[in-house]
Amino acid sequence: MELRTAASPKDVKWYDTKRLREEFLVEKVFKPGEIYLVYSHIDRIIFGSATPTGSKLVLTAGDELRADYFLQRRELGVINIGGAGSITIDGKVTKVAHREGMYIGMGAKDISFESDDASNPAKFYLNSAPAHATYPTVLIKPNGTPEEGVVIVKDENKKELGSMEEANHRVICKYILPGQVESCQLEMGMTHLEPGSVWNSMPCHTHDRRMEVYMYFEVPDDGFVMHYMGEPQETRHIVMHNEDAVISPSWSIHCGCGSKNYTFIWGMVGENQDFDDMDNVDNKDIR
Repeated sequence: MELRTAASPKDVKWYDTKRLREEFLVEKVFKPGEIYLVYSHIDRIIFGSATPTGSKLVLTAGDELRADYFLQRRELGVINIGGAGSITIDGKVTKVAHREGMYIGMGAKDISFESDDASNPAKFYLNSAPAHATYPTVLIKPNGTPEEGVVIVKDENKKELGSMEEANHRVICKYILPGQVESCQLEMGMTHLEPGSVWNSMPCHTHDRRMEVYMYFEVPDDGFVMHYMGEPQETRHIVMHNEDAVISPSWSIHCGCGSKNYTFIWGMVGENQDFDDMDNVDNKDIR
């Protein structure tokens, strides 16, 4: 498990490109045949991936957590952006198709990941936060019919925002949030930009009470996303490519502009779970 420490905005404004990328960028999150995780000191989020290409991959606590098992004091959110696969939790197997997700509550002990077809492996993207209570483990589907143990994303949690005129026409699909999938602090979802739109999270904002991680995907091989971060009057940028992730501290704006439309998964942890608790920044005030 890779470790990333916290950073002060007073220091970050002096970072050069190399240092900025070392601190906040995680390149190529998905490693074939591996579980790859990054532990950030910022609100203690762990994010990364499980990409099974042969035998199943088993999630363990590692030395970093000093725990008997990974979810002894944590909760876990998962979204699959690859081929069909399955997640086994304490002996129960759940099929997880492309763009389906899971919330796994604190206390689940034995967790493993498998792909249905090793030539088209599942790509399980993982976000984990410290937890203080146990909430039900559920499969999350963007569409379908509700059944026991399965949550369908509500219509009000599939929001169309922006416009073609502003180049930010996008659809936000919220997977884990209060009123739909309960958690201690983790919120998680996916935003897809429509063809012709390139800006996300505009107008930009900060939320002092939560940090966030973005993982960009469906970025063309010859394309990129310019991810903007920093204090509103001290902005910086990081060039992102397909399946890269970026850490956004609570004091930082977080928005991006791509060479073409793309999709990203966002995950938030911190003080509260009020999705709309944002401090918006007027475009004319950005520096």
